[in-house]
Amino acid sequence: MQLLHIDSSITGEQSVSRQLTRQIVDAFVAAHEDTEVRRLDLLTDAPAHFTADAMAPRTGQTDGLSEAQKRENAVSERLVRQFLDSDVIIVGAPFYNFSIPTQLKAWLDRLAQPGRTFRYTASGPEGLAKGKTVIVASTRGGVYSTSEQGQAMEHQESYLKVMFGFFGITDVRFVRAEGLGMGPEAKAKALESAAGQIAAAIEMEELAEAA
Repeated sequence: MQLLHIDSSITGEQSVSRQLTRQIVDAFVAAHEDTEVRRLDLLTDAPAHFTADAMAPRTGQTDGLSEAQKRENAVSERLVRQFLDSDVIIVGAPFYNFSIPTQLKAWLDRLAQPGRTFRYTASGPEGLAKGKTVIVASTRGGVYSTSEQGQAMEHQESYLKVMFGFFGITDVRFVRAEGLGMGPEAKAKALESAAGQIAAAIEMEELAEAA
């Protein structure tokens, strides 16, 4: 089994999302000893933001492309192949300015490739990356999940669910720690809750395999 471990936080070792992704990966590997882990740190290895050159054909084609398009094509090809080769994707997604880090958005932009991760049909778009499991470590300084106002301001988990669903992935799970910026007591409570969610997410995976 191939597991892709992705972090996107810009705060390094201070990052709670990085702490949670490590815990999720460790728990998953402990439950699935045959797992091979691959790592992608978008803080140090993020693709450039999406450009017209990056929108060039991205299926390995080089004929008729400029040198800039070839370079961008190679970046996109590396990332989409890594994604498609993975069975499980663990994503660290902190909450920045009501959404996700730009590094994570740039990665998703590179994955959205017609004919590779989705296609358009007569009845609408169809995801082509079916059968994968995504577990997202979602971290937030405030609390957004318990009120209509907070949910309306949240474009982090909702966006990721839409994007992975667009790629055909229906098994998207969230390990959420929110209220991290609301004092030591709130942070400790959030981390305790997240620890329980990690255990539940891994148990769900085992049940899914048994089924």
